Amino acid sequence: MSTIRALVLNCTLKRSPAPSSSALLAQEVLDTLRTQGVDGELLRVVDHHVRFGVTVDEGDGDGWPAIRSKLLAAQILIIATPIWLGQPSAVCKMVLERLDAELDETDPQGRLLTYGRVAGVAVVGNEDGAHHTIGQVQQALNEVGFTCPAAAATYWVGEALHKVDYIDARPKPDTTGRTTKALALNCAHLARLLSEQPYPPPDTTGAARGPAHGPA
Repeated sequence: MSTIRALVLNCTLKRSPAPSSSALLAQEVLDTLRTQGVDGELLRVVDHHVRFGVTVDEGDGDGWPAIRSKLLAAQILIIATPIWLGQPSAVCKMVLERLDAELDETDPQGRLLTYGRVAGVAVVGNEDGAHHTIGQVQQALNEVGFTCPAAAATYWVGEALHKVDYIDARPKPDTTGRTTKALALNCAHLARLLSEQPYPPPDTTGAARGPAHGPA
């Protein structure tokens, strides 16, 4: 059986060691992936001085290159984000913008370096918007070359305008537990399949590389 690694990026706005509901759900995803034989690491992006930009290295002590190295060493990427104003967090959007640079990075056969890597999403919040947030993140990940399997998302949304966060919810909802298990199972399964049977190289026109960059 292929050795599979996962990188889980927590896109909370809170620096460590502040408690984080998205960190809790991210850790639950990682723990469940481990039951599928997947090793991995959880990083809180805001602790790593990642700069805004759309290149692989923005210089001046940019923390993204080190995170990117871990990403390229993994076969599974999980993005965990809270919901703010019905949207993914600003940190999550910054991560997606940094991943835009992968559209220019290819292997010797012309495939994006992200091809063959699987992605999933974990979302928490105290308002509506989980499906919208998941849709935004999955679409962006797919556009830069990641593959999202079936049921590749898990989430918990508390009652609007209330103060109970996922980290404080008791008991934990069975629905979130089931979707977390499905996310882990399907990500691990698809990652092993793609590791053993990679995507074919693009044709000579480069059509398989995906859409061009958006506006600056």
